[in-house]
Amino acid sequence: MRLRAVLGTSFGSFNVLVGGKGTLRNETQMCRWRLRGRRLYSFLPAFTDDVKSPRSVVTPDISKIRNIGIMAHIDAGKTTTTERMLYYSGYTRALGDVDDGDTVTDFMVQERERGITIQSAAVTFDWREHRINLIDTPGHVDFTLEVERALRVLDGAVAVFDASAGVEAQTLTVWRQAEKHKVPCICFLNKMDKPGASLSFSVESIKRKLKVYPVLLQIPIGSGKSFTGVVDLITKQQLMWRATSRAEDGRVFESKPLSQSDDPKLLQEAMEARTALIEKVADLDDELADLLLGAYSEDFDAVPPFKLQEAVRRVTLARKGVPVLCGSSLRNKGVQPLLDAITAYLPAPNERHHDLVRWYQDDLCALAFKVLHDKQRGPLVFVRIYSGTMKPQSAVLNINRSKTERMSRLLLPFADQHVEIPSLSAGNIALCVGLKQTATGDTIVSSKASAAKAARRAQEDGETLGDGEQVSLVLAGVEVPEPVFFCSIEPPTQAKQADLENALTCLQREDPSLKVRIDPDSGQTVLCGMGELHIEILHDRIRREYGIETHLGPLQVAYRETILQSVATSETLDRTVGARRHVVTVNVTVYPIVDSSSSSLTSCEVTYTDDLKEQLSQDIRQAVENGVNSAYLQGPLLGHPVQGVSTVIQSVSFEPGTSLAMVSACVSRCMLKALRQAGGQVLEPVMSLEVTVEEGHLGSVLGDLAQRRGAIRDIQNRHDNKVLLGTVPLAEMMGYSTVLRTLTSGSATFSLHLDSYKAMNPQHQNALVNKMTGLV
Repeated sequence: MRLRAVLGTSFGSFNVLVGGKGTLRNETQMCRWRLRGRRLYSFLPAFTDDVKSPRSVVTPDISKIRNIGIMAHIDAGKTTTTERMLYYSGYTRALGDVDDGDTVTDFMVQERERGITIQSAAVTFDWREHRINLIDTPGHVDFTLEVERALRVLDGAVAVFDASAGVEAQTLTVWRQAEKHKVPCICFLNKMDKPGASLSFSVESIKRKLKVYPVLLQIPIGSGKSFTGVVDLITKQQLMWRATSRAEDGRVFESKPLSQSDDPKLLQEAMEARTALIEKVADLDDELADLLLGAYSEDFDAVPPFKLQEAVRRVTLARKGVPVLCGSSLRNKGVQPLLDAITAYLPAPNERHHDLVRWYQDDLCALAFKVLHDKQRGPLVFVRIYSGTMKPQSAVLNINRSKTERMSRLLLPFADQHVEIPSLSAGNIALCVGLKQTATGDTIVSSKASAAKAARRAQEDGETLGDGEQVSLVLAGVEVPEPVFFCSIEPPTQAKQADLENALTCLQREDPSLKVRIDPDSGQTVLCGMGELHIEILHDRIRREYGIETHLGPLQVAYRETILQSVATSETLDRTVGARRHVVTVNVTVYPIVDSSSSSLTSCEVTYTDDLKEQLSQDIRQAVENGVNSAYLQGPLLGHPVQGVSTVIQSVSFEPGTSLAMVSACVSRCMLKALRQAGGQVLEPVMSLEVTVEEGHLGSVLGDLAQRRGAIRDIQNRHDNKVLLGTVPLAEMMGYSTVLRTLTSGSATFSLHLDSYKAMNPQHQNALVNKMTGLV
């Protein structure tokens, strides 16, 4: 799009010059505008306090800040909901659409081409005197880590549901992640305009599958295509979005008291729902219960809205119940009340993380939760500030790595655009330039002195710091799931090998779920990822962002191995290197271990006999454990990592002058010998599968899954569709999306996530071993 003339216009307090070739600038260079097709939006329209000082960002009181995430199953409407929030808050000037590829938070080329969210994107906007730092997260299981590290630093979350489907497979996964981090949530039943949308079905699904107490705050007006608005049960207001030319974008809606409704059936339904709401909240909140037993014992309906709202907030923050709202983001209905609910019910930063704030007080404490690589500025580190103030051109201490780094610039994130700011206070999310050593999960403080002071305060509070330095002061990082797929990757020429290694190093720092290793036998570089789509996206990014046309080997499954029986064995190493003789003798016992509570294999462990542990020095024990752990990396059958094995070191003897490396080598050889003698067992990743299919195609889908060694646990009804729940080996699911699309004429959907590792039966194991060793 080219603008031939020079136009003068203004938005808000900014006087903006629109110049030729689509370039838009103002005198201060503060507000950056972009043209995306027909979309024109501004960055930071509401954060400047005056035109004369555009670089000063108005930081609200910490009680007015909300750090939230949008999470859901794929295609539930997360990004569409985010776009509506940005539009109604005044952050954007036009509605973005996933299908058109012009959304703010889905800015990657791959996201726009596929219409899915791949990486979480942060954006900041204002709503009714509140600052909202919002992160839009992916819904695909391959990018679960993006959700995990976002929820780690957020204070609240909005779970979006497809009202016609209720709780789906990935919804369960993201909900468990929110539960793990004790994040209060709000539920938003989206797509109420769909023919199969059902409020009662969705609420019951939330209650039954998520094991939470839904608190219904709204009921819909109409259903399916006749869905026109909602009734707010707290304020007893009827909110209507009428289809007129003026109100197509949903910005204008009609609000009137429920008592003036001309629909007696709706009035009765709403009053019954409000009474049920008051009773439910009173069951969960003692303060409201006392109020009902006292002043409002005769008439529950007379409870003031603000009292009921305060009670719902207390219930939400205590995670005793979950507020439920409804709407249709695509049809621009119900998003403004959702924004009001975010500010009303989700916590401010000062309502969480009390210990950290008390220990660090006014000193800086922040957590790095994501890293991006910018070609001009280098690594950009996303941080959540828990206490103190962050400023550019200041030195900070990375506790995890015991390194001091200088932060050159401080930015406020707006999706793929960033605005430089002079400082940012506690409770906010910032973007730092210049932290070259910092990685995901690192804790950043202002100095060693501030960390020492915080440690003293923690000790005064009776906290146990443990063995490591300031252990309790290091914020918990992010749990990285184990990869389930791997394949080799090669550059087009040997001259590009260094460029490929640099690209993989950058991508690993951005995405900790990507593992890169060198195959010890072939010397090939191996990519390990979370799924087919994950590796496909990484391959595409290497090609587009780093300009390397790499070649991928065939996709392979990340198997594990274990042993079948206990074995005791010994090994002696006698080697002369130069003029020095090294002699080591080791006796070990290995045996399989199973977690009795879950009947599943656990991770490996190393123990000593009681007498031996006292006899060996710390250096020798470390060398022994290094040898055992190196043997665990390569199983006896196919060379895959070992799990579910316990090793007892019976004895270690060595002559004076023997090096630690020789001790490790002897232990490793003894372990490999013991593992071979104990009999190997291959463990394969088994996935939980959920398939939603029309009843007419049910038979063909079941037949196909039977051929893939699938086990069906349950078949549920979901309106006119059937939902198959079961497990299936990951090795059998290569290319399943194409097959399912063919079997069902494109009408079915499915989702997978890792369930467990299970032992293969002898027939399939022999076939796999023969295939991997080249015998067939």
